[in-house]
Amino acid sequence: MILWPEIRELGGAILLVVGAILPVVNPIGDAPLFLAMTRGCDQATRADLATRIALYSFALLLGSILLGTFVLRLFGLSIPVVQVAGGAVVCALGWNILADRQKPIDVKIDAAQANLIAMGRAFYPLTLPLTIDGGVISVAIAVGANHAHTIASQLIQALAAAFGAGLVGLSVLLTFRYAQTVGRRIGPTGMTVVLRLSAFLVLCIGVGIAWNGVKSLLGELGEHALH
Repeated sequence: MILWPEIRELGGAILLVVGAILPVVNPIGDAPLFLAMTRGCDQATRADLATRIALYSFALLLGSILLGTFVLRLFGLSIPVVQVAGGAVVCALGWNILADRQKPIDVKIDAAQANLIAMGRAFYPLTLPLTIDGGVISVAIAVGANHAHTIASQLIQALAAAFGAGLVGLSVLLTFRYAQTVGRRIGPTGMTVVLRLSAFLVLCIGVGIAWNGVKSLLGELGEHALH
């Protein structure tokens, strides 16, 4: 029988997962980039893409929370290394969009071809690293780093990870699904301004993620030098 203390613990754990991860994912900030990289697609394709990206995001988040530390140990990696590598990838994505090197889908090409190209981008780069970048993965791993010691606590942790990742995925789904409607209200000029600002912010976020990883690695190097 589930008791109220367990329910309260589960609710708190879910809030911890969502509160730590959702601000870093920031689907609202990624929406203009999603529109730019699916230019020329119809609304049905964008809706399908939003669903796929949400599902991929859910899987990546859940895997990072539950298995992230194990995978890092298996390959002898650390969170700072993930931050440096992930930050570099995010920087590359932001710079390419800012410099118009991403080559968004051209509105002049056939709609069916545009839809096909966009569907091929569902996982990379629309999910990874646009939606779930190195910073998000490192936060998710850190959230799941505190392993429970009892079966009940392990079950609560797993349920919290599933519900929390599901809520973040739902926010991605809703934001991307209705991004085109918001884009129409803002207008072409407004969307261009928002796109450039979003790309610059993505570039800055990538630099910040990589720098945090570099600082941690330098700190570890300094500690080893002292010993």
